[in-house]
Amino acid sequence: MNSRRLWNRIWPPLAAVILFILVWQVSTSLFNIEQWVLPSPSTIADQAVSEAAGLWVHTFATLRLMLLGFVIGSVVGLLVAFLLHYIPFLKSALYPLIILSQNVPTIALAPLLMIWFGFGLLPKIIVITLVCFFPVAVAAMDGLTRTDRVMLDYMRMSGASRRAIFTKLEVPHALPSIFSGLKIAATYSVMGAIIAEWIGADKGIGYYMMLQKASFRTDRTFVAIAVIVIVSLAMFALVALLEKWLIRYNPTEDKQK
Repeated sequence: MNSRRLWNRIWPPLAAVILFILVWQVSTSLFNIEQWVLPSPSTIADQAVSEAAGLWVHTFATLRLMLLGFVIGSVVGLLVAFLLHYIPFLKSALYPLIILSQNVPTIALAPLLMIWFGFGLLPKIIVITLVCFFPVAVAAMDGLTRTDRVMLDYMRMSGASRRAIFTKLEVPHALPSIFSGLKIAATYSVMGAIIAEWIGADKGIGYYMMLQKASFRTDRTFVAIAVIVIVSLAMFALVALLEKWLIRYNPTEDKQK
């Protein structure tokens, strides 16, 4: 039953993607579109196979950077959310500043980080951390405010400490919201890694894309885009699997049943 339900969820978008690729392939042949303008899917697939060895080196470099930035950004986001929730005065003072910080485009901030911290690993990690921490922090803070009020009042009347309420009630109830933020951050981490590599790197998918753009190799640029999409989906799926493993009980689903 579970496999059938999974298949029912997968086949509509899968069919749409296959149809899109078929239309794309036929259109490039029917209208004689130049390969440097819009390559056909078959040409892109050929380039993916021929570039596989070198492309893996760039992909591994991006994966390493992305995973490191995602972990640091997620931890920072959770720590900020827990601290602001635990100390309401800090939340009132700093939360608007956190919102305002997101109005600065990452692509504009990255050159400053390169000037301040050089062209090593640190500025790239900072870029990804800035991209990832915000959705995690906001989702976690939102989840912490949605604690079951009945259980909260019960624990307070029972004499539970603030720490016990936080660890045994508020955090477990906030897990679905936290994982929603983590799934967003997981996809954002790939974008952050690509932006960081655009600013300064000697390998990585972002660096690979810059090389292909300079050579007008549109087909290889599409290969890089496909790799980015696959990595983003894989990151999202990993976080979703972790969420399914950790959150075994969902009161909302039980009520709906």
